[in-house]
Amino acid sequence: MKLKTSLLALPLATLLPMTAIANEDADRLTDLLEPLETYRADFEQQILDGGGERLQEAQGRMWLSRPGLFRWEVDAPYQQEVVSDGDEVYLYDPDLEQVTVQSLDRRVTHTPALLLSGSTSDLTESYDVSHREQDGHDVFTLTPRDADTLFEELSMAFDDDRLTMLDMTDSTGQRTAIEFSSIEVNADIDDSQFEFDIPDGADVIREDE
Repeated sequence: MKLKTSLLALPLATLLPMTAIANEDADRLTDLLEPLETYRADFEQQILDGGGERLQEAQGRMWLSRPGLFRWEVDAPYQQEVVSDGDEVYLYDPDLEQVTVQSLDRRVTHTPALLLSGSTSDLTESYDVSHREQDGHDVFTLTPRDADTLFEELSMAFDDDRLTMLDMTDSTGQRTAIEFSSIEVNADIDDSQFEFDIPDGADVIREDE
């Protein structure tokens, strides 16, 4: 009986250090994100297939103000805007003259950049967090605890406490890699940056209806 008890206790004993490390990694990510009130940057985005072949690339700029305010503008090769006013998210495609409107709920904030504008506590509660150092960067990998997400794994890279890269992998193995430059942290951003006026003549699709 004593032997059985000791064998049952062994897996628990080996799990405890891993749990402690996981908590430390989540705390470390929280320490980096909590001071982030606003963030502005240019970006280059690449979409890669499961074999690493480049499928698409884009450039643009982004602004966010926590909680919930966000603007993402793609210049090339196809223009696109994503704007969150804290209640709704507007996706505007100028080529199609179409605006898609969604409520700012948990599923919407599971997109890689939008989730940064949310609560840090919600982030660390919704994802398992692990940390590693790579090429002088602090890299955090987030794995969703909820199966109803748009990606299976998300990595954030920080350089001198500044977010410099996002890397998302979806269920098909496709990767979206976003590299930020010209970064400004906690600079003043006018609230009008997060307002969206639907252009005259644009088709509006409300996905909550």
